[in-house]
Amino acid sequence: MPSWGTPTVATTAAGPVLVTNAANFVRAYDPRTGKELWRVGKSSKITAPTPIYADGVFVIASGRAPEKPIFVVRPEATGDVTLEANQTSNAGVIWSKTARGPYMPTPLAYNGVLYVLANNGLFDAYNLKTGEEVYRQRLPNVGSGFSASPVAADGKIYLSSEDGDILVVKAGAEFAHIATNPMGELLMATPALSQGVMYVRSSTGLFAVGQKK
Repeated sequence: MPSWGTPTVATTAAGPVLVTNAANFVRAYDPRTGKELWRVGKSSKITAPTPIYADGVFVIASGRAPEKPIFVVRPEATGDVTLEANQTSNAGVIWSKTARGPYMPTPLAYNGVLYVLANNGLFDAYNLKTGEEVYRQRLPNVGSGFSASPVAADGKIYLSSEDGDILVVKAGAEFAHIATNPMGELLMATPALSQGVMYVRSSTGLFAVGQKK
């Protein structure tokens, strides 16, 4: 079964850990030896989002039904930490959600909040430490939906839609739609941020967005 998520390597308090988001299982390895450190089962059969490491935890999500999980895992977990029926946490999994994972966009951790963007425009925010839902919001003018992952800078979150719009949302505990910026072309790639400039790749071109100096 296929996976499109890029493996993530992070330097943690437990040492370097490589995490893969693959069919049925999330697995972590020691990148120096290839030894499996831990695994989490009951994941989706097809996965696309890339695992992320933020605030000392790994976040792994996938959006293929029926599982559609979000797992937040301790880097020092060991062995098989698959959740039992009706469990949402255990010694290795800090918290988890079912039927909330995104199919394509990778979740975003920013200032202690985990933002999860679904292809259909549902936008969820969770407390990264506890898993408590901060809000669930349907984005305006969803159209064809979202494939690109959200990015954040200067207290704002940027969401690129397949219809060519970049929505700007205020980061924080309350949802606030600040602006919609039409780029005029199909957007599927995640924007890149560097030194005050946002680089946006469309279906036919590349834009550099920032203040002129």
